[in-house]
Amino acid sequence: MNFSAKIRGALIAVFTLPLAFMSVSHAQDQVPITIVINQSPWFAGFQTVVGQYQEKTGNTVSLDVNPFAGSLEKQRSAVRSKESPYDILIMNAGFFIEMYKGGFLSPLNDIDPKFALDKDLYTFDDSVYWDPSTNKIDAKTGKLMSVPINPFIPILHYRSDLYAEKGLKVPETWDDLLANAKALNNPPSMYGIVQRGARGTFDVTYDVLPYIWSYGGGLLKDQKAGDYTIIVNSPETKAGMEMYLKLAKEAGHPSTAGQTQANVLQNMATGKAGNIIAVLAASIFDDPNQSAVVDKVGFAPPPHAPGFQSSPGLGHWLGGIPKNIPGDRQKAALAFLNWFQSKDAQMAYAEAGSPPVSRAVLESDLGNQPKYRWMKALSKGLTTARLPFFIPESAQILAITELGFNQIISGQTTVNDGLNNMAKEMEKVMTAAGYKAPLLPDLKD
Repeated sequence: MNFSAKIRGALIAVFTLPLAFMSVSHAQDQVPITIVINQSPWFAGFQTVVGQYQEKTGNTVSLDVNPFAGSLEKQRSAVRSKESPYDILIMNAGFFIEMYKGGFLSPLNDIDPKFALDKDLYTFDDSVYWDPSTNKIDAKTGKLMSVPINPFIPILHYRSDLYAEKGLKVPETWDDLLANAKALNNPPSMYGIVQRGARGTFDVTYDVLPYIWSYGGGLLKDQKAGDYTIIVNSPETKAGMEMYLKLAKEAGHPSTAGQTQANVLQNMATGKAGNIIAVLAASIFDDPNQSAVVDKVGFAPPPHAPGFQSSPGLGHWLGGIPKNIPGDRQKAALAFLNWFQSKDAQMAYAEAGSPPVSRAVLESDLGNQPKYRWMKALSKGLTTARLPFFIPESAQILAITELGFNQIISGQTTVNDGLNNMAKEMEKVMTAAGYKAPLLPDLKD
């Protein structure tokens, strides 16, 4: 079985996928809608739930499926056109604020004043709310702008069978993970850990954040509180980056800088990785058609430095409705989002292998079943997960950090020089955007 080909096909396909239409004997209460969405490890579960929506309601949904960057560009183009071809935008945590601040979305209560978010849904650092008068996320004064679609955060995936065989414990700290990874490292047949290091849209930065945050570092000091001090070249950030590099050097893949998300998942699925930290991919690893490690992968929150807590970055997805579509399409889009947030739909979502956005489902007894053993790790990880960006300039910041972190990992620059250079470039972006963003002193060798 060619697992590599199957993983690549599952993760990087580009296509427009109309789902099967209902029989004409069912009344269609809403006009057809189209959702633009990224291809990802959770897409199959979402596709399944959309199919169930069609079966239960007779309404028609088409999915326009693209790689991460392709979906983002389609959304940016759609909201600036005369009329968006898409009725729901599936927006990532790194970029939704530009849609809010740009005024491109319709507040959901402008479409239906009676609409309310289900009480059991996570709001992910209140990211579903936006106050246009202050240009800030604010649950108290903001308008409801979106409905959560997926709760992705980085999760430690480890070979539970090999852990049991060698008497290893699930790691709490990065040093624990390093010891476990060394115990499993036997290249080229087995790498102790495979990390994503390749540059992309929001790739290596996203995977580095749990390291640097859990040492007290980061990119900006406290965006939510309005403190934009640039800390990417702080000693704490350096400590987190050095731990990432230590894992890569002592127990990792020999070409970490070239590893994409697809590569990382492929290594685990083909039995060549003892550990990975990635968005939840249980549906891939427990599928015998895609995986050689069925029922052999365990899940836990990312490790942390001593004295700190696990600090995964919110990589969640939100469903928003463009302002530049007719009212009947907006109502049809909201009808789908309203159905999607229901407990029955969320339960079906989880049963299809995708993590639900309902706390009631994620913390239910379903998590006690071996098939859903990932639920407890995800639930625990969400308690300390953080939103990477509270500002709309995320794309400009990420253009700097994606290049900078990749250059450090590939050895093109030293840790100190790489972090110092990123800080200076970030300061230019923040100052030009009108923020007060002080720089720290350069790191010295």
